[in-house]
Amino acid sequence: MTAAVRPGPAPSGDGLPGDVPATPAALRRLVADGRWTGPTAGLLDGYQQANLVIVPRDLAFDFLLYCTRNPAPCPVLAVTEPGDPVVRLGTTVADLRTDLPRYRVWHNGELTAEPHDITAHWRADAVGFLLGCSHTFEGPLRAAGVPVRYAPQSAAPPVYVTDMATRPAGRLSGPLVVSMRAIPARLVARAVEITARYPAGHGAPVHIGDPATLGIADLARPDFGPSPVIEEGDVPVFWACGVTPQLALPAARAPYTIAHYPGHMFVFDHTVDAGPEPEMPDGAPRRVPR
Repeated sequence: MTAAVRPGPAPSGDGLPGDVPATPAALRRLVADGRWTGPTAGLLDGYQQANLVIVPRDLAFDFLLYCTRNPAPCPVLAVTEPGDPVVRLGTTVADLRTDLPRYRVWHNGELTAEPHDITAHWRADAVGFLLGCSHTFEGPLRAAGVPVRYAPQSAAPPVYVTDMATRPAGRLSGPLVVSMRAIPARLVARAVEITARYPAGHGAPVHIGDPATLGIADLARPDFGPSPVIEEGDVPVFWACGVTPQLALPAARAPYTIAHYPGHMFVFDHTVDAGPEPEMPDGAPRRVPR
């Protein structure tokens, strides 16, 4: 089946086609076919985007507990069965091995690969977690007249590692990671109000103003992503970021862990305002066999 696209300017980045997919399913087909390898920020406004973390089954409870203790950076949207690469949520049915544009792979805590497909890295005990992403609320911000600016040739916000510790769980511990968007001072309150409506997209900001409060020495030098675009009258606003687990996982020294490459997210079929549709047409519960 040919993936549906709508005409539009191609977001900048490697491996992007000249047309923008019209639906999340169309995007996932392009990704699985190797025809879309770039970032997903700024695509398909209004749809739920997600971070990915894959861990061995014996680390899955620790990771779930870590997410529960740190809901701002790690809002859990879906969890797969051990060994099953397919995520099912509402009408979304997708293969986590192929349906994200790019991944990161660690072995024993060391980053070893950043492939566009993880079929060869999948294990029989792998458990996948999809966590909410701040790209989700950028559409509502733009719709409300709050600018979301990216550096030229980029389609993702700058991301910084802070000196604030997350709450540890089992073998997992690490610092809070944040994304930053420069917001005109007169619109900061509006941005807080809008993003607070989306806890599945990290919710309200964790900090507004002086980056030094978070231990960020130089805004112009993010740890991930491009340098920020800051105009006169802007205020730096920081949101918890789903890259946070990628700094906590190496401490566990697991045989393997896998995550999305920053900015290259999974996109669900449902919109952020509607939420996932029930799997049954009427939403009725299924009967339990006796």
